[in-house]
Amino acid sequence: MPQPWGELAAVATSVCWSATATFFTFASRKVGALVVNRVRLLLASALLLLTHALLLGRPLPLEAEPSRWLWLGLSGIIGLTIGDAFLFQAYVWNGPRLSMLIMSSVPVMSALLAWAALGQQLLLVHWLGIAITVAGIAWVVLGRQAGPSAAPRPHYLRGVLLGFGAAAGQAVGLVLARQGLAGDFPALSGNVIRMVSAAAVIWLVALVQRQAGLTFRRLASDRSAWAPMLGGSVFGPYIGVWLSLVAIQLTDIGIASALMALPPVFLLPVDAFVFREKVGWQAVAGTAVAIGGAIVLVLT
Repeated sequence: MPQPWGELAAVATSVCWSATATFFTFASRKVGALVVNRVRLLLASALLLLTHALLLGRPLPLEAEPSRWLWLGLSGIIGLTIGDAFLFQAYVWNGPRLSMLIMSSVPVMSALLAWAALGQQLLLVHWLGIAITVAGIAWVVLGRQAGPSAAPRPHYLRGVLLGFGAAAGQAVGLVLARQGLAGDFPALSGNVIRMVSAAAVIWLVALVQRQAGLTFRRLASDRSAWAPMLGGSVFGPYIGVWLSLVAIQLTDIGIASALMALPPVFLLPVDAFVFREKVGWQAVAGTAVAIGGAIVLVLT
């Protein structure tokens, strides 16, 4: 039986993204989500350039073909810049519960895009595992208590549309990244291209809007945000995205994206013990269902 390294990398990605969500929640409450979004890409780019130089002897994979830069650069811009911008605004308008539920549609979108664009075929048991995982995640998210961040009614529809836009951005980003990684291109090099491209675009927009200086002033105004900002950058766009590229390189995108959609499950104990949120029986049952779906995917 083939070794499930891709599936294991996808599960490890979920663990990293659960950690980064916790860190960035603390940082965002101190300096704001927009500042966190910009600085995390800058920090992750610096860490990746340093790692690439230490492991491969150069900070940038300049030997990569222009087509790889195109595919991976577009993947970073669509998935990390545009998609995350949609997701952060969806959090503001509709809160995390509904937004995270909508993001559970990423595995289905990814599998359909991979089937249409890359010709990847999934067996019936794979679709069953994806369905079980997504159903469990949806049950977990719906079972959580609605927080005070629920959106005002005038922005509800726009928040829903942005949530699906974020899910589509992540799915398209994964498919484009898979195309750019074809031929066993190193996942680390692919992550460098994606992250540098995303950071360049988001900071170019900040410069055009004359908000670059404001970003650093906000960050300097509260030094207690620095530690969670660094922790979130390490576990998220640095290690987490790196592992996500390993996952989509070693297994089908639909399977990988289903396993990478598990952070709502892993965040249950964090919600209960760190943020002191009430965890109901629906959340526990949904956790069991989602983990069962993940086991089906890994074993098959």
